[in-house]
Amino acid sequence: MARPRRCRRICSEPAYDSFIPEGICGGGRVVMTVDEYEVIRLMDLEKFTQKQCARQMDISRTTVTEIYEAAREKIADSLVHGKPLAIEGGHYRLCRGLTEQDCRKPCRKKEASRQSAERKGADEMRIAVTYEDGKVFQHFGHTEQFKIYDIEDGAVTREQVVDTDGSGHGALAGFLTGLQVDALICGGIGGGAQMALAQAGIRLYGGVSGEADEAVKAFLSENLDYDPDVHCDHHGHDQDHQCGHEGGGGHCGHGCHGSHE
Repeated sequence: MARPRRCRRICSEPAYDSFIPEGICGGGRVVMTVDEYEVIRLMDLEKFTQKQCARQMDISRTTVTEIYEAAREKIADSLVHGKPLAIEGGHYRLCRGLTEQDCRKPCRKKEASRQSAERKGADEMRIAVTYEDGKVFQHFGHTEQFKIYDIEDGAVTREQVVDTDGSGHGALAGFLTGLQVDALICGGIGGGAQMALAQAGIRLYGGVSGEADEAVKAFLSENLDYDPDVHCDHHGHDQDHQCGHEGGGGHCGHGCHGSHE
């Protein structure tokens, strides 16, 4: 008797569930499951490694490889033969994060982030700084930590260091949104991330270097030296791979979609 498949964890169901080629269709229909879509989203769009993808979806790396290969074959079939592509079905459960768009970190750690964010007072401002060894880390998309400062009446009332847990490109703006951050101080940052921060209403102060604490002091005294035209040139990123945006917190296990085959 075959062992039941592990229920794959996904952040949210696709916003678009079908794609139809213009012109003459090639006949037939390609069906990609929701868990296959999630692997493509995480690995090809968010640039997760197989290990990160496996941890996020609560499955093995071998399973990630199998799903990824099957999904890529379906995409190729649709593109090459002009077949409509539908995204439906599969064997998965939803992970309810702080936002449906930005479920990135393991749920137990995201819940801790949410509890931290909820302690922000109504009259407080929250500043995040890309952080490493006390200094402003110089590449937003690769930062492993943020130092969070809560400000009230022009003074720091609380400080905390938060791990990004490998969120990486495409995840960090949502991660900051989940923490209720109002402003970000950082070094280099790409255009895609800047756009995501702007859409989230997070003010950006890029091109900053030196001690993180001193940068915040300078910000509060309106003497922060920053570059309003900052850009990211880390390791020669091209325009299609900008330092990114998007995480939240919550509980997993809201029912498995699909049968236990």
